[in-house]
Amino acid sequence: MTRVVRTRAELREALAGAPRPVGLVPTMGWLHEGHRSLMKRARREDATTVVTIFVNPRQFGEVADFTRYPRNEARDIAICESESVDFVWAPPVDEVYVPGFDTVVSVGRVAMPLEGAARPGHFDGVATVVAILFGLVGAEHAYFGQKDAQQVMVIRRMALDLALPTEVIACPTVREADGLALSSRNVHLSAEERAAAPVLHRALVAARSRSESGERSGEALRTEMRRVLAEERLANVDYVSCADALTLSELDHIVGPCLLSLAVRFGPTRLIDNELLE
Repeated sequence: MTRVVRTRAELREALAGAPRPVGLVPTMGWLHEGHRSLMKRARREDATTVVTIFVNPRQFGEVADFTRYPRNEARDIAICESESVDFVWAPPVDEVYVPGFDTVVSVGRVAMPLEGAARPGHFDGVATVVAILFGLVGAEHAYFGQKDAQQVMVIRRMALDLALPTEVIACPTVREADGLALSSRNVHLSAEERAAAPVLHRALVAARSRSESGERSGEALRTEMRRVLAEERLANVDYVSCADALTLSELDHIVGPCLLSLAVRFGPTRLIDNELLE
């Protein structure tokens, strides 16, 4: 039976006698199969599983984007129950950011390019809320989707630098049959936009194919992604990137692991995706 708790005190009490290790799955709700895959892995690897459901206002640059983010708590809790999650923490804002809250966790260089440049302040909001969650839950493991690759890198850096004992585990991106990465934002796509959206994955696959054929020019792979995206009239490109997989510095010449990533808008909906080249 999944227990839903709302306050910091209830969460601490619930976890006080819980079997270890504890696995944490932080979410903003509107759960999908990608989230289920994280819960399943936590259930396999940990004695106690905690899912948090909290739409974090501090990681949204625009009030309209925060307001528009899809929410259905009853549905989300039912999904957690179906995955045999032990505890769901679904707090009000003032249980996460207590009255007078005046602290920001700001990660450095890895948070600056790509999503950090496109969405100023976003990763400060992410790092701050995740630091709070890690502190409250004290989990041995925390599970995140590889779709948000830069987010995973930021959180790993934060946990290492602040000596937080929770291990950050990246899990494979879950996709629809046509390659579109699962995202809570996909619900906002119109039927025409949804049909166009798999172009993100096609662009990544095309660049990966060029790399596997021996291409070592970062600009050539970026050009290949732009070429494929240009074939879709509804795709408005924010960025394409071929960057070092550890630093996210854009690469001229590929000599080690690199991360292909992109951000594309379809109408008002902005989607991201990536492919790691080992």
